[in-house]
Amino acid sequence: MNLMRQIREFPVEKNSVAMWWFGQSGYIFKSPEGTLAGVDLYLTDSCGDLYTTINLHRNFPPPLEPEDVDVDYFLCTHNHQDHTDPETIRRLRNKDTARFIGPMPSCGVYRETGIEDGRIAPTWPGRSAEFADLRITGTFALPTDDSDLNHMGYVLRFGSGPAIYITGDTDYHELLASARKHEPDLLITCINGGYNNLSHWEASKLAADIRPKAAIPCHYDLFPDNAADPKLFRAALAVNAPEVRYRELAHAEPFVFSVD
Repeated sequence: MNLMRQIREFPVEKNSVAMWWFGQSGYIFKSPEGTLAGVDLYLTDSCGDLYTTINLHRNFPPPLEPEDVDVDYFLCTHNHQDHTDPETIRRLRNKDTARFIGPMPSCGVYRETGIEDGRIAPTWPGRSAEFADLRITGTFALPTDDSDLNHMGYVLRFGSGPAIYITGDTDYHELLASARKHEPDLLITCINGGYNNLSHWEASKLAADIRPKAAIPCHYDLFPDNAADPKLFRAALAVNAPEVRYRELAHAEPFVFSVD
């Protein structure tokens, strides 16, 4: 069965959210009502030709082709190509039914790839908006370089289900802890440390500040020259935030997180 069809047919119980990881920081989330939200879906190898001295070709093929993506909401955290990928967006088939959400530079890419203005919803840190049963709140993120100064994270909450805090790409800053006021149940954080992203140790300190029930590492698996061992994050959590459960996702496999 096609993976997207599996996702569409996957049952989600009340007070839960299901998620699928597609590598790097790309996820699809599903609510009990069937709402689907994709975040930072990078489903091509377009970054592989950006540099001649850095290997950013994929370690594994995309688990889902862009043409097969069928989500209700398509979100991006910032304009780096492995997060707002013009090729992925250009190849989407459901542009006429999905809503596209992100900071202004990402919205510019949406327009350039054929998304009509009426389907684009700009957002920014501190802004909250509701779409069907999905509430999206923008959070602070510190840019990692001057190629895009509009980084942000998200807190997603589907109905009465768990609140999920996604850091996006971010350098360390004490303001990241401000996401605690949204009382996230689950933290999804970059841990690769390179290119000014959070290291596994900094991510564990953020978990200690945020105090979620569980934490999932990401942004460590896709590129040969931007890799990290997620077990280092697990060990750092045990030292800095022992009350936070470690969860490590497999690519394209369903993971269900519930409110206790």
